[in-house]
Amino acid sequence: MAQARTLGDLKKGGVPAARESVKDEMRRNLLVKLRAKETLFPGILGYDESVVPRMVNAVLSRHNMILLGLRGQAKSRLLRSLTTLLDPAAPMVAGCEIHDDPLRPLCKRCRDLVGERGDDTEVAWITPDDRYVEKLATPDVTIADIIGDVDPIRAARGGHDLASELTMHYGLLPRAHRGIFALNELPDLAGRIQVGLFNILQEGDVQIKGYPIRLPLDVCMVFTANPEDYTARGKIITPLKDRIGSEVRTHYPATVEQGVAITQQEAWTERGKGVRIPRFIREVAEGVAFAARRDKKIDKRSGVSQRLPISALENALSNAERRALLRGETLVVPRIADIYAALPSLTGKFELEYEGELMGAENVGRELIREAAGETFSVYMGSVDLKPVVAFFESGGSLKLRDDAAAEEMVAQLKRVPGLLDHVAFLGVQPGDPVPLLAAAGEFVLEGLYAQKKIGRSDDRGYVAPERRSDADVDLERLERLRRMKKQVN
Repeated sequence: MAQARTLGDLKKGGVPAARESVKDEMRRNLLVKLRAKETLFPGILGYDESVVPRMVNAVLSRHNMILLGLRGQAKSRLLRSLTTLLDPAAPMVAGCEIHDDPLRPLCKRCRDLVGERGDDTEVAWITPDDRYVEKLATPDVTIADIIGDVDPIRAARGGHDLASELTMHYGLLPRAHRGIFALNELPDLAGRIQVGLFNILQEGDVQIKGYPIRLPLDVCMVFTANPEDYTARGKIITPLKDRIGSEVRTHYPATVEQGVAITQQEAWTERGKGVRIPRFIREVAEGVAFAARRDKKIDKRSGVSQRLPISALENALSNAERRALLRGETLVVPRIADIYAALPSLTGKFELEYEGELMGAENVGRELIREAAGETFSVYMGSVDLKPVVAFFESGGSLKLRDDAAAEEMVAQLKRVPGLLDHVAFLGVQPGDPVPLLAAAGEFVLEGLYAQKKIGRSDDRGYVAPERRSDADVDLERLERLRRMKKQVN
């Protein structure tokens, strides 16, 4: 059916006399999606059994909601995906600042216009994106930004009295009328501004300063925030929390597989046909984030964003791309060395505790990569017999691999170690595969053995025999650890 262009056309189209609210509209469209078993929030991974059901319940209950979670948990993306629950197009009075319903206009301009033109009032149509208004809460946000205020310039230009409704400048909240209003980082909003949201959450209206009128806005309000134990900059005042219908907790990926899927979706890795990223490299990059989230040297309250593995993988691929160009190689394959080269994309993604500050961010980052490599190695090659490889180094052998070495050169060196490339099939790499893949697999095996302390590594000689400590050294280390534990208890 063609879209109506005037109020008269709209009425002829059989518009119901009792228009549903935006929350009823979202509920109706959500029920349709649920019955059709459609994907509710495209691009959102890992939340199907936790966050999504709770958001569905909130929408079905016609609740305003808040998403609570640490940084990098797709809170903003979830809120923006709520627009998929709005109708493809909605009518409004043409030129209205607050998207007024032609059948029930709120603002004085639209009321006067409909009264003057009647069925000839021009109608425009708005998309779901037009009906979504988002604001990042900052300490300098004023009540005028959110609700609105008197506009002396408008009064002067139009020759209106300052008491006239026509002099009102609408804030972001009225401009979200008949749509969704999202406020990110709610605790950063000053307490007195949070108070200004009471009416819209409870009574469904706002009062703009200086005018003895109320606007019964039709808005679905959604918020995001970090948990209060982390957000020391401010907090959500209790009466406001009480007025928010549903509180939904977000989380980081529960498994490495989920994390890899998210990173694969978000990271910029499609750089042409000549790029291959081995699965074990993706898992190491993801494992760094998992290791960081449980490391005691990293602040748990701050969290470790999902942006960390995304940035790490992109940076590692860029380092491999640079090396391939310098060496004249046509196939770009990132190696473990490239993940170490991506340290600049890691160190800014976590906040350190006191012990971590003493070590330094780069050293902590290296430890995390080593730990991730060791865990991934255990998954793929934990049962593989690599005793000949270990024996080579224990007998005095060493292998120094340059980070910028060409794949052919690296494979030639790796073949010096007996049995090193015999089991790369466990990594999904076959002996007949391109040389850069063999180089990446061989280096990963060495790094995995090093992470498990079966071989050692030094700056000057590369991979070498593991460092052997005497029983006396082990006892001293154990006594020192006990002394530190006792000191902490006291």
